[in-house]
Amino acid sequence: MRAFDRPGRSAVYAENGMAATSHPLATAVALDVLKGGGNAADAAVAASATLCVVEPHMTGIGGDCLAIVAEPDGSVHALNGSGRAPAAASGERYRALGLREVPETGALGVTAPGALKAWETLLHRFGTRGFDDLFRPAIRYAEDGFAIHPRVARDWPGYVADLSRDEGGSRHLLVDGRAPKVGERFRAPALASTLRIVARGGAKAFYEGEIAAEMAATIQAKGGFLSEQDLLQVTADWVDPISLSYGGHDIIEMPPNGQGITALILLGLMERIGVRTAAPDSVERYHLEIEAARLAYAVRDHLVGDPETMTVAPAAILSDAHLDALAGRIDPRRHNPDVALPELPDADTIYLTVVDRDRRAVSFINSVYSGFGSRVVTPRSGVTLQNRGACFTLEPGHPNELGPGKRPMHTIIPAMAMKDGRVAASFGVMGGAFQPMGHAHVLANMVDFSMDPQEAVDHPRLFWDKDGVLAVESGISESVRQGMIARGHQVRDAASPHGGGQIIAVDHESGFLIGGSDPRKDGLALGW
Repeated sequence: MRAFDRPGRSAVYAENGMAATSHPLATAVALDVLKGGGNAADAAVAASATLCVVEPHMTGIGGDCLAIVAEPDGSVHALNGSGRAPAAASGERYRALGLREVPETGALGVTAPGALKAWETLLHRFGTRGFDDLFRPAIRYAEDGFAIHPRVARDWPGYVADLSRDEGGSRHLLVDGRAPKVGERFRAPALASTLRIVARGGAKAFYEGEIAAEMAATIQAKGGFLSEQDLLQVTADWVDPISLSYGGHDIIEMPPNGQGITALILLGLMERIGVRTAAPDSVERYHLEIEAARLAYAVRDHLVGDPETMTVAPAAILSDAHLDALAGRIDPRRHNPDVALPELPDADTIYLTVVDRDRRAVSFINSVYSGFGSRVVTPRSGVTLQNRGACFTLEPGHPNELGPGKRPMHTIIPAMAMKDGRVAASFGVMGGAFQPMGHAHVLANMVDFSMDPQEAVDHPRLFWDKDGVLAVESGISESVRQGMIARGHQVRDAASPHGGGQIIAVDHESGFLIGGSDPRKDGLALGW
């Protein structure tokens, strides 16, 4: 139990339904849907649409969406709404332009947006309401305005320079050439109009017609390859999730092209090297986790991509033999400098989770990848287009090499923990490359160290920067920092907190839901 004389918050307990998102307005919208008779799928889509308005640097309808749904009968379903590279894009073509990697900003990093197709696909199978009903709060906030919350206000100024160089970005995402300030009312009328069109006409109104034509024309005018035909061919696909046992739970992740397999590798290594035998705030725990993570991410960078071009099957990657061999490379007393430094693309994302009265759980993540995605915004419709193409490599022959119509290795990953055939926790952790590390850390907090969901997401984190130095949050003690240095790690203060997350646990014995929301964002968990 937390110390009540220190800053913090308690976990939320409720019985009839619960939502946890990264923004208070989105959580309130989701709860309204649940209280009005909608289910978890309905509430997740309504909340996500709202987040596209109130956290526009993190997410948008020009991005991608992945979701895991656990039904009351214990069946689990995974939805891949990640968009594909344009048909005219290829590694060879980009290399001919003199590029060694896909640019993180601008038109060349744009892939087709899969989010709206995913939302519609989710609702068609599991929802009870349509876009016309669920988009109403988002449209109202976009038209009438909303107050900029503190974390959003902290992040936004870092993108002003790029947005000011783009016609749509400057018009729709800046206020007199600057970022909006905390507490300031912000409106997005063009996005409101676009959401209204989609609310009436469904995803088809986005992927065909005037909006699609403008997206394609905007990208092509800036030298990119996205076409109306690429948008017409967007799909959201039901796929088989992958899983691994950890601490008596079955941990469910998205299969490749997602990086959820990285979290499972990491958990498999943590099980083998005995992380749970260390104290939760000890140098031993942090050292073992980060060494296991470096190996898991190295595997990701070598082997994970679009499943159609992967050379090693996920089952082989998660096999006992492979995990045993990897675990043998971990020294509990010393950092292993021979593990290749994993690639760490920057990203911004929203994660939310909803559990309804029937105990249907939705683990849901939506993103434009980097802050404001490609920083290319359509001038009329106000759609911020994602830069997910930056996740491709231009290395010839690599499983994740950029290719026509190909899905990139994807950083956004929802997760679910099952126990005895029922949902134990629906959870996710935002933060680009950090996400697998975040999944493993917060799950271990609950499973190994008996923390409630709020304690689990509160707990301090560390992760490496692009130069390999460990960025350590302020909550980690000086003794742990010195202990990490003594084991061969380099450390520095983290410039920003690592990620942000939401968890809803299901206590089937008591009948209550238990929610937590990360203090690193503006959001909260609420139930009734």
